[in-house]
Amino acid sequence: MLRIPRLPYVPDPLRRVHVPSDLRSITTVGEEVDSAPLGVDPDTVAAIWRVACELYRAGVHPALQLCLRRHGKVVLNRAIGHARGNGPEDDADTPKVLVTPETPFCVFSTSKAVTAMVVHLLQERGALDIADRVTDYIPEYGVHGKQDTTIGHVLAHRAGLPGLPRAALDLDRVGDREFLGKTINESKPFVKPGTALAYHAVAGGFILGEIVQRVTGKTVREVLAQEILEPLRFRWGNYGVASEDLDQVGFNYTTGPPLLPPFSTLVTRALGMPIEQVVELSNDPRFLTAVIPSATVMTSAEELSRFFEIFRCGGELDGVRVMEPATLRRALTEQSRLEIDLTLMFPTRFSYGLMLGAKVLSLYGPDTDLAFGHLGLINIMGWADPERGISGGLITSGKAIVYPELLRFYRVMQTIASKTPKIPESERPF
Repeated sequence: MLRIPRLPYVPDPLRRVHVPSDLRSITTVGEEVDSAPLGVDPDTVAAIWRVACELYRAGVHPALQLCLRRHGKVVLNRAIGHARGNGPEDDADTPKVLVTPETPFCVFSTSKAVTAMVVHLLQERGALDIADRVTDYIPEYGVHGKQDTTIGHVLAHRAGLPGLPRAALDLDRVGDREFLGKTINESKPFVKPGTALAYHAVAGGFILGEIVQRVTGKTVREVLAQEILEPLRFRWGNYGVASEDLDQVGFNYTTGPPLLPPFSTLVTRALGMPIEQVVELSNDPRFLTAVIPSATVMTSAEELSRFFEIFRCGGELDGVRVMEPATLRRALTEQSRLEIDLTLMFPTRFSYGLMLGAKVLSLYGPDTDLAFGHLGLINIMGWADPERGISGGLITSGKAIVYPELLRFYRVMQTIASKTPKIPESERPF
């Protein structure tokens, strides 16, 4: 009998994952309601899911979750792929864990929106004011020209600290407040605080987290849990997970073509290290259990959608008042209008901690100037669109920065915005 030798496994140089021709075997569907009574044609929901499947077929995302609410009801809640085991370097024998709508993932920078809402909530409680200087709470911060930096500057990415020394990302010291505080306090702004927009990938979260702890005596994790997550019975949604939940978290994977200059330079400058190292760190138990206010919220697309639903509803959900509408309106006050971000090098529209939509150039699709939310590394989105009565969560686990099918991610957002009808202004909660 002729034996054909088994060839050694060779990873795809473009770092793509195996995608079956029939996606049904790797698709799971959560609880959904009929969208028709909510003013959305079921064919629209089907069209949205088709473009999400096209994004998965790009082969750079081992897992994808999408959840969409209309008037608070879940009309789409599905997942495709694998939470673990189908990365570009995994072979056929690697154990594979199917992703479900309940699987939590790290949502990276989408965490910034969560942290911002905690800060705005504390302003409503009278614990702080975003017009105050950071030094009113952290006196030792006021060196190297940072003495006039306000909390608002930090929220709006105008504090002049877009980067941090790599030592600040040492996972062995991620819980060392004294070390992190000293590192940030001694940092020098690259421009006068308040004068320029430059996305703060990490530093802003640590500053805000420290302020929260100084005014409340509690960690930002504890405040988020007590003020929002526990009253609304969220399963996930906090910074890091408990050690006993580590095996439930979906992995991240470096995928897509290797990153070359100038993109590799921009990413390294923004994140403090190359994307491959960021992804490796993000699967480390020390990271997955850490409180990094700018980066370690762990949640599912369904719960991410529900978090933004709180604020689409004007700050109240399921009979629980989290925030007053006036506070939310202040949080959404525009601080930059399609200004070139000196870190990201593309035009963005920010409020105090949230990425805002726009008529044309918008992360949330066309004609979405009232939408708000936040992008996460790199194809992750949590958002609300009051004009359309929707809130959504889109999570992917592949960290491909530049790849030929990149526009498919934005096509998902574009399809949702263009096909979901607007609701009368009188029906909008705020």
